[in-house]
Amino acid sequence: MSDATSIAGLTLDEAWEGFARRDRRLDDRFVVAVRTTGIYCRPSCAARRPRRENVEMLADAAAARARGYRACRRCCPDSVARDRAAVADATRLIAAANGAPPPLAALADAVGYAPHHFLRLFKRDTGLTPAAYARALRAAHAAEQLRGAARVTDAIYAAGYAAPSRFYADAARLGMTPATFAEGGAGVTIRWSRVDTALGPLLVATTPRGLCHAALGDGPTPGELFPAATLVAGDDAHRRWAATLAARAAAERHDPALPDDARRLAFLEAVRRAAADG
Repeated sequence: MSDATSIAGLTLDEAWEGFARRDRRLDDRFVVAVRTTGIYCRPSCAARRPRRENVEMLADAAAARARGYRACRRCCPDSVARDRAAVADATRLIAAANGAPPPLAALADAVGYAPHHFLRLFKRDTGLTPAAYARALRAAHAAEQLRGAARVTDAIYAAGYAAPSRFYADAARLGMTPATFAEGGAGVTIRWSRVDTALGPLLVATTPRGLCHAALGDGPTPGELFPAATLVAGDDAHRRWAATLAARAAAERHDPALPDDARRLAFLEAVRRAAADG
C-alpha cells in the first residue's frame, strides 16, 4: 500500500475492503495501482486480486499515469465517467420514449457505444437490460394510470402499451386483477411493511398472490394507495421479509451515479426479483 493513510475519504482498510469485494460504487473515487504489473485498475476490476503490499491506492487515473502505471485493458479505468454518462443518458432516452424504447442498436448508437458493450454496461449499472428497464418503467406507469381508472383499457394505452396482451403479460406485478387494482383493492387483504434503506423508506405491500406494491420515499400511505382494501400492518415476520428484500436489493450495488429516478427503479426491480425468488 502507499504511505498515505486515507484515500477519497476512506481509510486504507476501507478502500482495500471495497477493492476486495469489487465495489463499483468506488470506481470514480480512486484507482488501484499494482506495483508488480505496472497496471492501474478500477476498484471493481474483475482481475485476480494482488497481494495487499503490492498495491497503491491513488486519487485518479492521472495520478497513476504520473507514477508510470498503465491503464488495465480489462476494466478500462479511464472510461469510468464516459461509461456512467452513457448509461444515465440511455435511461433518460428510454423514459422519454413513453413505453416504446428504441431498439438496442439504436440506443447504443445514440450514446456512442457498440451494442454488445453498451448492453454489458447498462446491465452492470442497473441490474437490467435496456428492454427490461423499459418494461419495468412502463409497468410502473401502468399502475399509476390504473388507480381510479374508469376503464382498464384506457390505462393500458395511456401507459404506452401497444396492445392489451403486452400489458397482461406484466399484470402479475399487480398482485391482483387489473380491475381490482383500479378499484383500490376492493375485496383484497393487503399486508404492508415499511423498512429503512440507504435510498429512504421502502414500502412493501403484499396480497395472497404476492407483491402488489413497492415504493421508496415518503409517498402515499397504504390507505391512499388501496382505499378499498382490507389493510393489515405487517407482523414481525413480514417486516423481516421486507428487510431481507431490501438487503438483497442493496447487495446488487447499482451505480450511485445514476439519475435518482433510474436508481430507484433499479432498486425496486431488484426488490421484485428478490420477492419472486422467495
